[in-house]
Amino acid sequence: MATLSLSRANRIISSALRHSADKGFKPLAVVVLDAGGNMKAFQSQDGASKNRFEVARGKANGALAVGVGSRWLNAQAADRPHFLAGLASVVPGGVVPVAGGVLVKTAKGETIAAVGISGDTSDADEACAVAGIEAVGLVADTGA
Repeated sequence: MATLSLSRANRIISSALRHSADKGFKPLAVVVLDAGGNMKAFQSQDGASKNRFEVARGKANGALAVGVGSRWLNAQAADRPHFLAGLASVVPGGVVPVAGGVLVKTAKGETIAAVGISGDTSDADEACAVAGIEAVGLVADTGA
């Protein structure tokens, strides 16, 4: 079973933050959870607003809970609100069903982590997560 090293997790974060700076996005918080939902790494930029860690973690948590990026959870919200309510009630650490929680996969499709980002629009958060994951040679699953 493949795992994500701390070094690689930190490179995902630095690459995501670099992408954010290049695009002129608002200050972000970025969390990397391992496949078991344990926090591997976290950084919050100067100026990031309150509770960004919790939102970022909830995006990554949700992705891990359903095995697909959190954009999929957002798509479920309209048609299946009962599913999201139930999921949120049983997943420790919460679930935030909007884009910005991206699974980290190997080339063989094995999920080894999830990245959650919060601070700008959900689409911008997701773009930064994808950029960070791809910068270290891994595959991003947004749930699209």
